[in-house]
Amino acid sequence: MASNPIKLSLIFILTIFITSEAELGQLKETNMTLYFQDWSGGPNATVLQITGHQDHGPLSFAKFGSVFVTDDPITEAFDKNSPEIARAQGIYVTSALDGKISHVLFSIIFTNEEHKGSTLEIQGASPQFERVREVAIVGGTGKFRLARGYATFETIHFDLAIHHVVIQCNITILHY
Repeated sequence: MASNPIKLSLIFILTIFITSEAELGQLKETNMTLYFQDWSGGPNATVLQITGHQDHGPLSFAKFGSVFVTDDPITEAFDKNSPEIARAQGIYVTSALDGKISHVLFSIIFTNEEHKGSTLEIQGASPQFERVREVAIVGGTGKFRLARGYATFETIHFDLAIHHVVIQCNITILHY
């Protein structure tokens, strides 16, 4: 008699698992390359320093405790005039005492027709002065539901005179 409730519980749990898997569909792998158009100064800045900033001075990317907020346009190609396909919105904090590591936490919010409204959630420690940085993709929504994977970032253009940086982002994700 005591085994009936256990059998019933196992059948219930198995039914939930099978139903959930059927609703999500097959696990897919997606690879994409995106270009972050980062403006750290001027009237249309897309990254602002919230703490640790000297008034009217350069941004303090290497100062421990500096906090930044970002809303970068993401384009489909290197050229800043190429079509915008998403926005990178979030924060990053210089979290290492020596200023070499930045903790990033932001969303890639797709605005193009193909993925409109879908998101990818990026989080991790980024060695900000390395040529290539890798962080985790810890989630997603819409077409990238339950995403997991990684992203690499490489600064491929830097123009100090106009405060413009282009960062190439290569993404590999598994999602439903």
